[in-house]
Amino acid sequence: MPSIETLIAFFGVAVLLGLTPGPDNVFVLLQSAQRGWRAGMCVVLGLCMGLVVHTAAVALGLAAVFAASSMAFTVLKMLGAAYLAWLAWQALRAPAAVPGGAGSEPEAAGRAGGLARMVGRGMVMNLTNPKVLIFFLAFLPQFADPARGSVAVQLMVLGVVFMLATLIVFGAIACFSGVFGAVLLRSARAQTVLNRVAGLVFLGLAVRLATAQR
Repeated sequence: MPSIETLIAFFGVAVLLGLTPGPDNVFVLLQSAQRGWRAGMCVVLGLCMGLVVHTAAVALGLAAVFAASSMAFTVLKMLGAAYLAWLAWQALRAPAAVPGGAGSEPEAAGRAGGLARMVGRGMVMNLTNPKVLIFFLAFLPQFADPARGSVAVQLMVLGVVFMLATLIVFGAIACFSGVFGAVLLRSARAQTVLNRVAGLVFLGLAVRLATAQR
């Protein structure tokens, strides 16, 4: 088990990393602005579920095997890029709809099925980014000490702490962005602009992921 001092230091670093602009927090910000804070929190939950998988992979040694395979890295990053490109297409062609109207995006995202889809979006977004797995492989072991017991258990504990930091930071982003987005979405014109901006950002993220190197 990591020491309390190590866990506190690790938590601080994890919070700073969560605040650093990157694909995941930008994704949360845009989804929250487009669909409301509840949908944004569901995306955050999905991202955290993806972090659980990454942590388990590192603890079990699967991440090292993956990192050694250039084919696996390429396949996963192309899947992630394709998913982001699909989201970009959906955003660019999304019609403006004033909240409260039949079939509007914010209202649809607030239903149980819509929220479940947002959890899925967050999880897919996280799991199809191979750089997250490789980052965990390089980052988590730095805070593990073999003298304090099972390294695998320590890595799992660190992963839970990282997930908690992510939940707090990304949750705050989702709430603030959702409130701000709700104001914008009262205007059909503002919603159209927001959809176009989101589409272009998703497309940029897709290109960035597709061209990423290990």
